[in-house]
Amino acid sequence: MFNFIKKRFSHRVVAHQMPKTKAEIRQNVILAKKTWLGVGGPAEFYFEPADEKDLARFIKNKPSIPVTILGGGSNVLIREKGIPGIVIHLGKNFTKYTIKDNIISCDAGLLTIDLSKIAQKNGLSGFEFLSGIPGSIGGALRMNAGAYGSEIKDILVSIRAIDGNGTIHEFEPHPDFLKYRKNALPDDWIFIGASFKGTPKKPEEILQTMQDYKKKREASQPVGVKTCGSTFKNPEGLKAWKLIEKAGCRGLRKGDAQMSDKHCNFLINNGKATAKDLEELGEEVRQRVLKQSGILLDWEVKRLGIKEDIEE
Repeated sequence: MFNFIKKRFSHRVVAHQMPKTKAEIRQNVILAKKTWLGVGGPAEFYFEPADEKDLARFIKNKPSIPVTILGGGSNVLIREKGIPGIVIHLGKNFTKYTIKDNIISCDAGLLTIDLSKIAQKNGLSGFEFLSGIPGSIGGALRMNAGAYGSEIKDILVSIRAIDGNGTIHEFEPHPDFLKYRKNALPDDWIFIGASFKGTPKKPEEILQTMQDYKKKREASQPVGVKTCGSTFKNPEGLKAWKLIEKAGCRGLRKGDAQMSDKHCNFLINNGKATAKDLEELGEEVRQRVLKQSGILLDWEVKRLGIKEDIEE
């Protein structure tokens, strides 16, 4: 009882310290429905800023609490005990875009698939690979998302971001800024937008490429299920799915958590899997691959929140 009262009191004190914002800062918001896997506990505090100035003002004046950025929710596994501190989601207020001289400038909350459609309708090639990548532009920048031989860095011109002190920066990244599934931005910086350059091409030809990618995706990856895409990063020079298959983990299950039969580097929720089920299954796969091949796979999925006791 004392711990409960102490926890509630702590929340009230921190809430009182929150800076004034245009958008409401809410408490104990369940995050499961905001993720593709459909699992996860509450955000202690939750904030969808009204615009970049609202976000910058919050970052500059926030109390000393952890900050977690949630994008499209396609590449995260949120644990049941939830995420302490504040979760910031760049939602519908961060989906604007402009087009000029073959360059599309957009906010970080715009979905990758929407950016690919915008480019196609405006006859700009180079964005087709994004039609097969779930999530938001902010998330794609954070992990240098890629597919079909292309990566976000291939079309990137400039970046807008807010640093840990609430200052807005716009800059052209150096060639090594984005590497395989990672970037050089400090962890406390937040992507708020970017500009990308396309190559003029007939919209119908671009659409055909996107349709070809869709057919390939449907033939090789699970669709219509709760999944988060590739679970583990490819080790240098190797394919994670081949190592997983070789270790006998294709279709491996733990309750309703399963490594897909169709693409064994895809972790899926067949209905009632918990975050713990999914994470424990992933850890079991890592250990089996390590035992079989001597390689410890790195998670590509971002696991967020208070860690439970996980069998590893």
